[in-house]
Amino acid sequence: MLDVMARNWWMLLIRGGVAVLFGIAVILFPGIALLTLVTLWGVYAVVDGIFALIAGIRGRETNKHWWMMVLEGIVSIAAGILTFVWPAITALILLAIIAGWAIITGILEIVAAIRLREEIKGEFWLGLSGLASVIFGVVLFLFPGTGILALLWVVGVYAIIFGVSIMLLSFRLKSHADKMAQPTGA
Repeated sequence: MLDVMARNWWMLLIRGGVAVLFGIAVILFPGIALLTLVTLWGVYAVVDGIFALIAGIRGRETNKHWWMMVLEGIVSIAAGILTFVWPAITALILLAIIAGWAIITGILEIVAAIRLREEIKGEFWLGLSGLASVIFGVVLFLFPGTGILALLWVVGVYAIIFGVSIMLLSFRLKSHADKMAQPTGA
């Protein structure tokens, strides 16, 4: 699993970068309409899901737990598509979709981090992003009436924390990939 992730470190870097850009856009433009938020989040969820799906499929031959990344990708893509199917979605339903997605993907990331703990130092970053996802989802479920502006800020901050965590993991994986690429005895 580690070697597959290390060879595809750049996919995590892109995934994290997209999350950070999404978070910054939401924070810088808090007055955007709910439809714009739905569209932005839908695009982000689909792109995030595609990268997770590709990473899972690429690792199927060498990683017996490849299906977890595929499942995370499918959940993310499905959540993104739901936002496009119902563009006039209410804030409460949007909260539920985002919260459910965050909890499910967060749990899958925590499980992956636990499985990676024996293979790589720095799996903490994947676990941290998973924990941030779960906490984010639970907070959204517990406090749905905080209003759309609060949702925008929470979504923005969460996306930045998640993105930075995934990017830091990608740099750790790149270091591992670089070590794998060095000839033995060098």
